[in-house]
Amino acid sequence: MRIGFLHSLIRREEKLLINEFSRQDDVELVMIDDRKLIFEMGQNGLQLDVLIERSINHSRAMHALILFESNGIRCVNKSQVALTCGDKLLTSKALQEHGVPQPPVSIAFTEDSALEAIEKMGYPVVIKPAVGSWGRLLAKINDRDAAEALLEHKTILGSYHHSIFYIQKYVEKKGRDIRAFVVGDECIAAIYRESPHWITNTARGGRAVNCPVTDELADISLKAAAAVGGGIVAIDVFESENGLLVNEVNYTMEFKNSIETTGVNIPAKIVNYVVKVGRGEME
Repeated sequence: MRIGFLHSLIRREEKLLINEFSRQDDVELVMIDDRKLIFEMGQNGLQLDVLIERSINHSRAMHALILFESNGIRCVNKSQVALTCGDKLLTSKALQEHGVPQPPVSIAFTEDSALEAIEKMGYPVVIKPAVGSWGRLLAKINDRDAAEALLEHKTILGSYHHSIFYIQKYVEKKGRDIRAFVVGDECIAAIYRESPHWITNTARGGRAVNCPVTDELADISLKAAAAVGGGIVAIDVFESENGLLVNEVNYTMEFKNSIETTGVNIPAKIVNYVVKVGRGEME
């Protein structure tokens, strides 16, 4: 079986996955650097059975997946999953359509309408870029003065990341949230991300602590994964007074801080799933 490994930088996660693929007797791993890839439209010179996407750049990943799929190559994850998870607006839409609980969200397209939406939702709120990761460009807004200042800044900056106002009701996390890992039809593990800061991403200094996978957590995680198209995803979950709420869904998940923490061989689970997809055993 020929498995394509689409990547940019080779981080610890990619090294762990490559090591697990090397344990598979019948697998030939084809490394594909997205910084060097030249895709000839209508041709599949690589002759791959399946491709796993591990790119850092969202636009490269999404468009490469579309192109590989157009040549009949199974991809993990699918381009539709990348498209949906890579845009918080589309993620929220998918969760809403599938009845998955999430914090209240409003979308606005101008400075004035965004301020109106914030005032209606009530402080505090969090404004996020529709496309972004690692907790970057997030802002917690506690009052009207802060809202007016931030909205003006985003309007004047005017880039793609600042042109759509994604507004989410702030959820008091009490120092932690949950990241659950879904591979196929199984919620394989979960961690608490603990931090005194309101942003708990491990990329921003959050500490990973094992989180038991309860029936409630597994249920909402699998429903969220199915809502965005399934595959291999990480679900960010808030614990609220009204139960668990899905914050975001990540399609090229990081897991290096979660293997020892949970005791689960996450890269092995991923590799086994990719091999099954390559054999046609999984959709």
